[in-house]
Amino acid sequence: MTDPDNLALYIHWPFCVRKCPYCDFNSHVRETVDQDRWRAALLADLAHEAALTPGRRVGSVFFGGGTPSLMPPATVAALLDATAAHWGFAPGVEITLEANPSSVEAARFADLAAAGVNRVSLGLQSFDDAALRFLGRAHDAAEGIAALATAQRAFARVSFDLIYALPDQTLAAWEAQLTRALAFGTEHLSLYQLTIEPGTRFATEAAAGRLVLPDSDLAADLFEATRARTAAAGLPAYETSNHARPGAESRHNLTYWRYGDYLGVGPGAHGRRGGFATQRRRKPENWLDAIDRNSHGLEREDALTPHERAEEALLMGLRLAEGVDLRRIAALAGGEAPVDFDAVRRLEQLGLIALMPDRLRVTEAGALLLDAILPEVVTDAPVPPAGGDYRPNPLGAGLTTTA
Repeated sequence: MTDPDNLALYIHWPFCVRKCPYCDFNSHVRETVDQDRWRAALLADLAHEAALTPGRRVGSVFFGGGTPSLMPPATVAALLDATAAHWGFAPGVEITLEANPSSVEAARFADLAAAGVNRVSLGLQSFDDAALRFLGRAHDAAEGIAALATAQRAFARVSFDLIYALPDQTLAAWEAQLTRALAFGTEHLSLYQLTIEPGTRFATEAAAGRLVLPDSDLAADLFEATRARTAAAGLPAYETSNHARPGAESRHNLTYWRYGDYLGVGPGAHGRRGGFATQRRRKPENWLDAIDRNSHGLEREDALTPHERAEEALLMGLRLAEGVDLRRIAALAGGEAPVDFDAVRRLEQLGLIALMPDRLRVTEAGALLLDAILPEVVTDAPVPPAGGDYRPNPLGAGLTTTA
């Protein structure tokens, strides 16, 4: 279990070697990066958040991006040393770093582990070379498998992610990918359906009719097969797109989904602390300029109303297999939970949602229809975009696609 009194810390590294055509996250390609300036700026942004959260401990750290495996291990070590000095780590702290499986980055794994990283989230995306080329990845399947082996030697905990529901992908082909993925014995898998995100190259291709995703029936079959195969292998879905052995769930991302306090540091990072929503400046150069002016990269810091906090907690918590504690939601709201119980009873009769005296959760059958269920159940909830992908950051939480 995650301790609700502990903080989760997200540190964003915005740089990539190339921009993937499906990616709408805050990632940028730059010819050069002033590593000394970036280290100092991240440390300054970190110190600003520390001054606002005295007396807390950090239960998890997540280096996301971008491609944080491009960070010099010395920078990672400096940030972790500063985190320990500002807050102190909770026992068993989880420190995750996202990594691409190129041989250059895999060569840094031992140094990153020595810096304090104890969990890696590896962006394999596919074991098929043609799919990797389509997805714009810089590695091939053999390189990815070699990087996974290196990661399993270097880190105590390993997760990797795959993207499915690709154009022309069959159910049999995806099941073969799953069989291969499960054979590596990792404790955690993040498995996402491909969606077309606005502003990406894939969005341009789709608008021109050059990219067509599987229809809704096949997408549903792929989703259901994913849940069944991972559950049978002992890695059930604990969140819509994340699967783990019991006890191996991403403790960092559980803080988001259970609506605990989390701090976001670095360009574009979002946070929730003490009832405030924080957002850093998105463009790397603008964020650096803000650090020079203000010693922090904040663009906005907004107080959330009790109703807004309760709605956010519902939207995040209903993604989890465990669901939400309605007493806590009501306490956040300062009164009644913002739940449409008429809709809940109607969906319960359809077997899509389960209502217990103090808990509400989406059933296995309902998980496929989560995008439609959320705006029905949560009063005034924003309607999610159409599509089969269930991102871990519907609130702009500063999360990335991996966990």
